[in-house]
Amino acid sequence: MSLTVENLEGSMAKLTITVPAEEFSKAVTAAYNKNKNKFQVPGFRKGKVPMTYIEKMYGPAVFYEDAANDLINRYYPEEVENCDLDIVSRPEIDVEQVEKGKDFIFTALVAVKPEITLGDYKGIEIEKIDDEVTEDDVMAEIRKTQKENSRMNPVSDRPAKMDDEVTINFDGYIDGVPFDGGKGENYSLVLGSHTFIDTFEDQLVGKEIGDNVDVNVTFPEDYQAADLAGKAALFKVEILGIKEVELPELDDEFASEVSSFETFEEYKEDTRKVLEVKKKEEVEKKKESKIIEKLIESSTIDIPEPMITYNQEKMLEDFEQRLSYQGLKMEQYLQFTQQTREDMMESVKPEAIRRIQSSLVVEAVAKAEKIEASDEELNEELERIASMYQLEVDKFRELVGDKEIEAIKMDVCMKKAMKLLAAECKEV
Repeated sequence: MSLTVENLEGSMAKLTITVPAEEFSKAVTAAYNKNKNKFQVPGFRKGKVPMTYIEKMYGPAVFYEDAANDLINRYYPEEVENCDLDIVSRPEIDVEQVEKGKDFIFTALVAVKPEITLGDYKGIEIEKIDDEVTEDDVMAEIRKTQKENSRMNPVSDRPAKMDDEVTINFDGYIDGVPFDGGKGENYSLVLGSHTFIDTFEDQLVGKEIGDNVDVNVTFPEDYQAADLAGKAALFKVEILGIKEVELPELDDEFASEVSSFETFEEYKEDTRKVLEVKKKEEVEKKKESKIIEKLIESSTIDIPEPMITYNQEKMLEDFEQRLSYQGLKMEQYLQFTQQTREDMMESVKPEAIRRIQSSLVVEAVAKAEKIEASDEELNEELERIASMYQLEVDKFRELVGDKEIEAIKMDVCMKKAMKLLAAECKEV
């Protein structure tokens, strides 16, 4: 087995992997054994047709594709593991030589982590971020809890108003013709929630139980159902019921019901402390984001396109996995949102580029400052990650390879670099 590496322009590299003829011959034989039951030839029992006979009938290349795939899948990861390249894309594979009795040769075109020219990172100036938790912030948080603990009481002696929950039947028409999805029965709608399009909810304000209302709306130009986008519609609506919100009093009883505190003042003070912790975390994240923005602006970064594509694909794979947790498939999501996978790839591209740039500049700072992760710091990070998977740290170490451990170590270094950048930045 041999590997040669040719470094190309634009942070690309060409790997040429040569597999000895003997290994190629074994792979061809394995492909024959895997596929021999598919061949039916008069005079031979199924699965008993000799390999030479099949090759004579269909040509010597009949098993080459399976053999080539086997060798590529086996030896590409092995050779990559043993080389010094920091590969950041999927390989573009080309078979250079595939012939009986000769070495099997294939190439892999890959993107490698680009070198960057780091800008001035010491004393970066950013706009000061407000970190104060106000009385209004505290009360807004408490009112959210108050609303979550509200009750809806039926009313019959007045018309509907904003924040009421109305129960309705409705039929939708475009140019006098009913359309799919335009009909609903016993539908509960909170007025002012902006659940329905345009001014639908506004037109129910002031209406009473038993009223029949003609509601005229226009679908948005970017509406997800393309056949409805931009069109005017008439909904015939019947008001079946009205309920009003009853909010609990903000007093000691409320505090004791929604928290572990006996008095409202204690509950309010605890809410303030929780918000202050949350605000501090938010401010730190915003601060880091602004610092990275400035650093990206002052640095020169030439990202190879395959690296961007790889990250786009990873983002979609992560999204697809999150959908599966909700019992949805990507195909269903694309259908619901009237998108193609290519549309989604394009939509996540700016974020993919931003993530790559952020990672590269912070990693460059870590290297420039010669920041290292101590054994203790690495173990703490491994314990944190292992606990997320409910594993003992020793077991987690067994499951991950050396490259994964090195990547985790680099993450620790990057976190330390980020702390250094934050400590040295100037807020103006």
